[in-house]
Amino acid sequence: MSGVDLSIDGAVATLRLDNPDKLNAFTPDMLTQLDQHCATLERERSVRCVIVAAQPAKAFCAGADIIAWGALSPFDFARHWVRDGHRIFDRLARLSHPTIAAIGAHAFGGGLELATACDIRVMAPRATLALPETQVGIVPGWSGTQRLTRLLPEPVVKEMALFGRRLSAERACALGFAAEVSDDPEATARAMAGKLAGTSPMATEVAKYQIHAAVGEDRSAMIEALGGAMIGASADKAEGVDAFANKRTPEFPGR
Repeated sequence: MSGVDLSIDGAVATLRLDNPDKLNAFTPDMLTQLDQHCATLERERSVRCVIVAAQPAKAFCAGADIIAWGALSPFDFARHWVRDGHRIFDRLARLSHPTIAAIGAHAFGGGLELATACDIRVMAPRATLALPETQVGIVPGWSGTQRLTRLLPEPVVKEMALFGRRLSAERACALGFAAEVSDDPEATARAMAGKLAGTSPMATEVAKYQIHAAVGEDRSAMIEALGGAMIGASADKAEGVDAFANKRTPEFPGR
C-alpha cells in the first residue's frame, strides 16, 4: 500500500514517500498522510530537523499519480486536488523545524514541488529535476510556478515548464537550489541535521520565520508569529492574563 511514513529517531524525523511501484508518485491518501504528519511534527518539540526522503525507486517522486487525478471533474481537480495539494505543501514549507530534502533520484512535477517546499536540498549526481506537466496537458499546481521561481531564475523555470528541459544536479547546485551533490543524499542530510544539536532550537526557529518573512513565504503569519512570541514573553502579557482570570483591572508594567 502506498503511503508517506513518519519515523522519529532522537532529534531527527524522517518523512518517507513509499510508493515505489509508481515511482513514489503522490496519491490522494499520500497527501492526506503528509498533512497529518506535518500536524504531528508541529507539536513534537523533541524534533530538531525533518528529512524528506523516498523509498528506493527510479525517481525520488515522479509527481502526482495521473490515474488518481485524471478522472476528476474540472471542479474537483481545481478545488480539491490542486488546492489541497498546495495547502499541504505550504504546511510542509512552514514547519517550524528546518527541513532537508534528500533527493536520491529524479524529482518531477509534484516531486520537485515537494523538494522546493523544504528549506534545503541534497541531490544525488544522477538525479534530475523537471516540470513535465505541459506534456500531459496541465500546468504545475503545487507551487511549481510560484515558490520555485523564488529559488531559481525565471528563465530556468521557463526552460523546465515551457520547454521540458531537465535540470541536472550539478546545475541545480551551481544555481543554489541544491546545497550539495552527494552519492548518498540521505546520509549527507542526516549529517547536516546532526549539526543542529549545537544550535539553539528557538533561535533556529525564529531565524527561519525571519527569512520566510523576507521572501514572502506566508509573510503576514510570520510577522504575527514573531510579534506574538515577543509579547508572549512579556510581563504585560502575564499581567493581562492574570487580571482577566481574577476579574480585576490590569496594571501593566510596560516590560
